[in-house]
Amino acid sequence: MAMANFMDRAASAASRVLTNFKMSAFEDRISTQVIGVSFDGTAVKTFEGRASLDLIIRLLSRFYPTIALRPLDPEAKRYVPTLELLAKSINPQIELAKTRKAITVCVVIGCSPSQTKCPTFFIGSDGWRAKLSSNGPVGSGESMNPFGAGAASCFAAANVFRTVFAEQLEQGDDDDHIDLSMLTYDHDTAGSGPSFEGTDIGDTHLVGLGAIGNGAIWALARAVGLKGSLRLVDHEEVDLSNLQRYVLTSQSDVGSPKVDLARAALAEAALEVSAYCAKWDVYLSDRNDWMFERIAVALDNAPDRIAVQGVLPKWIVNAWTQELDLGVSRHGFDDGRACLACLYLPHGKIKDEDEKMAEELKMPEARQEIRHLLQTNRPVDTGFVERVAKAFDIPSEALREFIGLSVRSFHQRAICGGIVMRLTDGAQPVRAVVPMSFQSALAGIMLAADLVKHASGASEHADYKHTN
Repeated sequence: MAMANFMDRAASAASRVLTNFKMSAFEDRISTQVIGVSFDGTAVKTFEGRASLDLIIRLLSRFYPTIALRPLDPEAKRYVPTLELLAKSINPQIELAKTRKAITVCVVIGCSPSQTKCPTFFIGSDGWRAKLSSNGPVGSGESMNPFGAGAASCFAAANVFRTVFAEQLEQGDDDDHIDLSMLTYDHDTAGSGPSFEGTDIGDTHLVGLGAIGNGAIWALARAVGLKGSLRLVDHEEVDLSNLQRYVLTSQSDVGSPKVDLARAALAEAALEVSAYCAKWDVYLSDRNDWMFERIAVALDNAPDRIAVQGVLPKWIVNAWTQELDLGVSRHGFDDGRACLACLYLPHGKIKDEDEKMAEELKMPEARQEIRHLLQTNRPVDTGFVERVAKAFDIPSEALREFIGLSVRSFHQRAICGGIVMRLTDGAQPVRAVVPMSFQSALAGIMLAADLVKHASGASEHADYKHTN
């Protein structure tokens, strides 16, 4: 078995959308899958083709224990070691199958037909346009635009998932045809769209470097020709469970500040990148300057988004994922439309963190104790962990490794990380919304695309629609 060491978190994400979820059946299902990635020299020779290859490997390697890289000509064969190294950096135990006959679902990039008889998705791009077909090759364009290429890989990963788990999905048939412009979000547009080379993003902040932020950085790092200042703000470090959907991360990044990972990914970009490992309020206090030109928001909760809106920036773009959809919203300073805070005003009573955590740990009577642990940042002890294990009727030995962690870390790893779900074979699902990696990556790519469109002025000239 070549399951990744963060598979519990990936299973948690899948359990949110699959009916009749059982952990054992889920693992049996994915362990019998061999996901093929076939590609030819036309894909390898183009920037867009290489971008699609890079992201599809980053997405598939986080979920499937076995993939098969199938080069279709000598030019493509020389690129295989690069992709193998990338896959192994994410899941060192991943199995790289060598036989074409074993492939159960295949993704093809390039201009060559498929050589497999299994369900196949051909993906490619043309500048801003993301393309997918189940009938034949779509090719990759020759521009230096990563947005269509990246989105196409997200669509491919989504369709692979739908194919593998078709019997457990209430909605979501496979796509036969996608031709979506990341410039206008229209279908079947003509042309590849304008170049953004030389676009100055001015003084831009990117706040939040979680899964959506990773997707945004993946795209911005490949958006050749951008200039300006990009300030990265996030206070957290990479946790092992983050590898489930953070497309920039590999095993060696665990424990590193997220801002350092993002800055390293942008090392070859022409942007002036500065990183601040701090919470937003601390960053504001240290900065002592309340003029904000442009902010890209990739945060995961409403209070933090409202806090960003509170500094009254000239323009905000915000990306989000939730259980069944994802999207972006844009907010000017005085454009007569809803501000970002308006989108996240609470409806009814909002539970405090201690109340929600006590419920998710199945110890509502311990709310005051949990509040004290949160306020003092004291670690959970043996007695606390044993009570949680008893509440879930699972062996306490399985949770002992978390003794000594803060209650927030304990909750994140044991509950959100899917360990309790595994021990109960899915009977205790994770309540928190955990998106799939391709959902978060697509939201991040859209965030970056809208940032570039706004800075370049393309949003004023294109048929630019509000997208949800």
